[in-house]
Amino acid sequence: MSKQDKIIVGISIGDLNGIGSEIVLKTFLDSRMMDFCTPVIFASVKLISFFKKEYELDINLHGIDSLDDIIHKKINVLNVWKETVDINFGKEDKTIGEYAVKSLAAAVSALKESQIDVLVTAPINKSNVQSETFSFPGHTDYLAKELEGDSLMLMISETLKVGLLTDHVAVKDVAKNITRELIEKKINTIHHTLIQDFGIEKPKIAVLGINPHNGDNGVIGDEDDTVLRPALDNIRNNGKTVFGPYAADSFFGSGNYKNFDVVIASYHDQGLIPFKTLAFGSGVNYTAGLKKIRTSPDHGTAYDIAGTNTANPDSFVEAVFSAIKIFETRNEYMEISKNPLKTNRKKPFVKKK
Repeated sequence: MSKQDKIIVGISIGDLNGIGSEIVLKTFLDSRMMDFCTPVIFASVKLISFFKKEYELDINLHGIDSLDDIIHKKINVLNVWKETVDINFGKEDKTIGEYAVKSLAAAVSALKESQIDVLVTAPINKSNVQSETFSFPGHTDYLAKELEGDSLMLMISETLKVGLLTDHVAVKDVAKNITRELIEKKINTIHHTLIQDFGIEKPKIAVLGINPHNGDNGVIGDEDDTVLRPALDNIRNNGKTVFGPYAADSFFGSGNYKNFDVVIASYHDQGLIPFKTLAFGSGVNYTAGLKKIRTSPDHGTAYDIAGTNTANPDSFVEAVFSAIKIFETRNEYMEISKNPLKTNRKKPFVKKK
């Protein structure tokens, strides 16, 4: 990206029978979005034109066959395929899953080659994308394989950030997957992410317990005492500001989360249920810890409303803005890190209302 150009936002189209296409197009219905970025949708212009007509949207599309043909101030659609795709809104379809993977793979390849600056992914169906060549429980795991770094699911909103020690792991396997090494690795990743990508110089990190009531001194499991507490003590001894473990059941209801820059949950639902209760529709899923930047909305394919033209694009809009802001904050951090004598920080990115 040159200084005179906009940040190029690559977009994987997700499950075509879900609401992904609708929220993507509605995001760029307001032409002022082009003041912040240049979108590139990885799909086919024929298909995206079908969705444009289906949702009666007054937007102009620019079909391209090469990323060298991107035009700023346009909604670019890269032809990853050209054949006709049968759309059946709300239906789970393995063939549709294959197209979701094609879009994602092409977008990730472009991200790795720096042909796009950031990636925003529309929702996929984790079941219908499974195949011999794609056997991942979600975007995060796939990106961990394809991109450099230690990936970590970090849910973000204006008032709350929630990270996970384990993400797409069955509840019965959570405790055995949480080791001292994992805890230290995840917290180190989050600590660095908050500094590098969010400009928080001295992050305050809260950690939730593994068991109910942190195990009640071993009555309800001993993992909090034998694994979690020793790991947190070691992290504190290394100079990081880490608090906990906190009993998860009262942590959010009491408002205690407001005292910290991030909350780390032990498993998926322990963190995502309160996050989506407090921030649904404005939250963003950020894959922290990677060399490249990827965000997504905080919801799924929403088959129940797919094709009804009622999907709310707000979370996808936030995902785009978050990717842009993180990209700019990280670039500034990298510039300052190269020149530690530089003290005049640029004004932070501010989203126009």
